[in-house]
Amino acid sequence: MTDVVTPTRTPAFEARLKKRYRAEKRFRALGLGAIIFSVIVLLFLLVTMIGNGIGGFQRAEVRVPIDFTQAGLAADRAMLERDDAAERLRAQGLPEVVQFFAVKELGEAGGSELSPEAWREVASAIVDDPALLQRQQTFDLPASAGLAAGLAGEGSAEERQLARSLAREGKLAERFDPGFLTRSDATDPQAAGIWGALKGSMLTMLVTLALAFPIGVLAALYLEEYAPKNRWTELIEVSINNLAAVPSIIFGLLGLAVFLWIFPDMRSAPLIGGMTLALMTMPVIVISGRNAVKAVPPSIRDGALAIGASPVQVVFHHVLPLALPGILTGTIIGMARALGETAPLLMIGMRAFVATPPDGLTSPATVLPVQIFLWSDEIDRGFVERTSAAIIVLLIFLLVMNGLAIYLRNRFEKTW
Repeated sequence: MTDVVTPTRTPAFEARLKKRYRAEKRFRALGLGAIIFSVIVLLFLLVTMIGNGIGGFQRAEVRVPIDFTQAGLAADRAMLERDDAAERLRAQGLPEVVQFFAVKELGEAGGSELSPEAWREVASAIVDDPALLQRQQTFDLPASAGLAAGLAGEGSAEERQLARSLAREGKLAERFDPGFLTRSDATDPQAAGIWGALKGSMLTMLVTLALAFPIGVLAALYLEEYAPKNRWTELIEVSINNLAAVPSIIFGLLGLAVFLWIFPDMRSAPLIGGMTLALMTMPVIVISGRNAVKAVPPSIRDGALAIGASPVQVVFHHVLPLALPGILTGTIIGMARALGETAPLLMIGMRAFVATPPDGLTSPATVLPVQIFLWSDEIDRGFVERTSAAIIVLLIFLLVMNGLAIYLRNRFEKTW
C-alpha cells in the first residue's frame, strides 16, 4: 500500500490557495449579484407596466337612463336578427335618442361630452334583449376623450371642472371595461379594443406554426440522418445558420416581393403574415432540431436496427420521440420571437386600421405588436393607457403559448 503524498504547505502554497478561494467567492458573488439584478429589473418592469396598464382596462363612463317607451323606435325580432340591425336602428334615429336622454340627464355641457359611438352599445343591448324597447333602462356609456382626460386631472379647465361636477353627482366614474377585450380598433380610445389584434395574432401564429414546425423538423431529420456529407450539404448548413441571424425586416421584404406578388388581394391577411414569419422561424427550428437529433445516442439507432426496424422506423419511432423535447425548445424560442415581431408585418401592410376582427386567414387583420406600435404613436393620453394594457395582454398571450409548449415538451420528454 502506497502512502499518499501531501504537498508541503509552504507560505507560497497557502497564498495561492487563498487566492483561488477568493476568486471562487468573487465568482459566486458576481453570479448571485447578476441574478438579483435581473430579478430587480424584471420586477421593476412588471410593476411599472401593470401600474400603467391598469388604467387601460378602465374607461370613463357616464350613467344615462333611457326611456324607450318615449323613443319611438320600432323593431321586431326578425329585424334584430339581421346582420345590419345596428344600422337599421341608426336609421330610425337611435343616436339622436341616446343624445337626447344624455342631455336630459347630464345637461347640455355633459350631454355633448358623450362618445359619438356610444349609441352602438345601446344598439347591441337592444339586439341582445329586444324587450328593452318596452321599458326604461340605465346604461353606463363611454364619455368623450376630453371628458375622460378631465376626470384624470388633465385637459382644459372646463373639462376638469365638468368632470368633477359629474363625478360628485355619481354620473361619471372610471369603471372596468370588459369590452376592451371584445372590441376592435377605433379612433376614440374610449371605444378601442384589443380583440381584433388578438385574433389576428392567433391566426398568424397558427399559420406560422403549421408551416414552420413540420418543414423545419423534416429538414432537420433529413440533414442529420439522410443527407450525404459533401460540399452541398455544408453550403446548406451554412446558409441555414446565416438565415437565423438575418434581420427580420429582410423577411418582410421577401414576403412583400414574393407572397404579395402571388396573392395581391391578401395584403395584411394572417395567411401572408404567417407565411412571412414562418420563413423567419424555420431556421431556428432546423438548427435546434439538428442539435436535438444529434444528441440521441447512436446505441438507440443500433438497437432499433438490430431488432429489425427499417431506417424510416428508426427515425420516426425512436429518434424523433427522443429528440422532440429539444425540438420543442427551439420551437418555443422561434414562436416567441415571431409573436413579438413588427417590422416584417409592417412591410406586408398589417398596419392598416382594421375596425372589425378578421373572419378567416384571408381577411384583413393586424396583430398585437403592430397594434401596440400604432397606439404608442397617438398623442391622446387614453391611447397611452391602452398601449400599456395591450402590452399586458401580449405578455399573457406569450406566457400561455410558451406554457403550453413547455407542457408538451415535458410531456414527451424521455430519459435513457
